[in-house]
Amino acid sequence: MGRGKIEIKRIENSTNRQVTYSKRRAGIMKKARELTVLCDAEVSLIMFSTTGKFSEYISPSVSTKRMYDRYQQVSETNLWNSHYESLQNNLNKQMEINNRLRIEIRQRMGEDLDDLSSNELRSLEQNLESSLKVVRERKYHVISTQSDTYKKKIRNHAETHQNLLRGIAEERDEDAYYTLANQDLDCESAIEMANGGVNIFAFRLQPSQPNLHDGARYNSHDLRLA
Repeated sequence: MGRGKIEIKRIENSTNRQVTYSKRRAGIMKKARELTVLCDAEVSLIMFSTTGKFSEYISPSVSTKRMYDRYQQVSETNLWNSHYESLQNNLNKQMEINNRLRIEIRQRMGEDLDDLSSNELRSLEQNLESSLKVVRERKYHVISTQSDTYKKKIRNHAETHQNLLRGIAEERDEDAYYTLANQDLDCESAIEMANGGVNIFAFRLQPSQPNLHDGARYNSHDLRLA
């Protein structure tokens, strides 16, 4: 049985439409390759599906730019005129905006004011006052922030200074204590040297008899052992 004829119209079912597109795309790509090989033709094929998927085939012997250039030459059309016009329009708009901004900057600096009306001058004055207010608020904020930072640094330096003074005072107290202790030892050594020389040991007698409690006492000068 031969294949039945298919009515050429849009396929409403999206799934069937996509399947048909994939099959026929493969077929037309195959035909383009066959034309390139069999007939030595220069073929360029571009396709976009309904989902925006891009497919392309171009003969290996040519480039896309060359094909576009030959098409423009043969058809006597310029494919880039519309693109150039769009770029030129965009450039003109940007230049206009740039000129307007330059004029506004000069007017804010007090220049080119001769052609302004009283209403325009009043509007410019209000804009300058608003800008000045914003600048002042920002300046005060920066000054306040810097002041807080400096105050914090001063407090930290003051605490460090107090800690250093406290440490110095504690070291002086320890040095004074050791100095006094050494002075006491030197005095005792001098007394011992005066009483008989080196290695002198002093003893104190504690009386064991009851009749010695009242009056008999011996100090370190009464009994010595050399």
